[in-house]
Amino acid sequence: MNEKFLQIEHVRKYYPFSEGIIMRKTGSVKAVDDVSLDISEGETFALVGESGSGKTTLGKVIVGLYELTGGTILFQGQDISGKHSKAELVELRRAMQMVFQDPTSSLNPRRRIVDIVSDPMIVHKRSTKDGILRRVEQLLQLVELPQDFMYRYPHMLSGGQRQRVGIARALSLDPKFVVLDEPTSSLDVSVQAKIIVLLKRLQKELGLTYLFITHNLRLVRSFASKVGVMYLGKVVEISPTVELFQNPCHPYTQALLSEIPTLTDAEEKLKPSRTKLEGEIPSPTDAPSGCVFRTRCRFVTDMCKTELPMQTEVNEGHLVACHLCSRQG
Repeated sequence: MNEKFLQIEHVRKYYPFSEGIIMRKTGSVKAVDDVSLDISEGETFALVGESGSGKTTLGKVIVGLYELTGGTILFQGQDISGKHSKAELVELRRAMQMVFQDPTSSLNPRRRIVDIVSDPMIVHKRSTKDGILRRVEQLLQLVELPQDFMYRYPHMLSGGQRQRVGIARALSLDPKFVVLDEPTSSLDVSVQAKIIVLLKRLQKELGLTYLFITHNLRLVRSFASKVGVMYLGKVVEISPTVELFQNPCHPYTQALLSEIPTLTDAEEKLKPSRTKLEGEIPSPTDAPSGCVFRTRCRFVTDMCKTELPMQTEVNEGHLVACHLCSRQG
C-alpha cells in the first residue's frame, strides 16, 4: 500500500451566514473543521458519525464538488487544493469520483441509462460514439446489469439496480479513488448485502481505493480496513477497524458502538457497555468551546470546557482526540 495515496491536512469547510435587515455576516457554519487523515492505496476507509457531523461535506470537498475554506489535499503526492489550470484540475479530478446516497435523486429521470452512464465520457472526450457505447455495455456487465437496461429510464429499475447504474457512472472514467456516500442506506437489507459484495469485487478487480461514508457500523466491521469517527466537523478517533471495535477509546465512539444491533449473545459481549447519547448534536453555528463533544459526554471535566483535545496515539495507528484518553496514555 502507498501510505501517501491521499493525504488530508487541516482541511476546513466553512459556510458564512448573515443576520439582520442588511444581512451582515455574523458567523460561519463550521461543517468541516481542521480535519487531517491519510488514506492508503487499495484500502476502504470508513467515515462514521451522526447526521450533521460533516461526513458528506468532507467527501464532496475531497472530490472537488465543494471548494475548500482552508487546508491541503494531496492526491498521489499532488496538491489538488492549490491553484492549477482548468486542464490540470480536470485530469486530477477525473481520477476521483463519487457514488451518491440516493440513486433516485442522483439519476436524471428524463434520461436513459445509456445517457447517464456515458455523460462523463462525453464531457471528458474519452472516445468516439461507438467506443462510448461499447464502454457503457462493458460497465453494465461489470455491475451485473443486462445490456438491454441501456435504453430504460431510472423509474423502470429497482432501487438496487439504480444504485448499480450510479456505480457504473462513477467507474466510467476509470477512477482510482471513489467516495461512497451512504451507498446502501436507501436499500433493503438483502439488497445492501449484494451491493457491498459488488463493491468488494470491483475494488479487487479494478484496484480501487474507497472512502466509505456510512451510519451502518455493522457494514463497517466487514467492509472497511480503517475507520475515522466524526463529530461536529472534527475527527475524534482514527483506528484500524479491528482495533476500533476491540478498543474504542473516545466516549463518542463507545456510545456509537454500544448501539449496534446484535444477533447473538457472543456479539453482544463484544460491544462496549450500553451508553445512551443524551440530547442532540449541537448546531455547527455555535459549537461548544473546548471539546466539541463535552455537552453530551459523561466524563466531562473542567479541562474539556476550555481546552481543545489534540490527537494522541494510544496504539499503533490508533489516534484519539480526548483529554481522558491522553491522560490514560
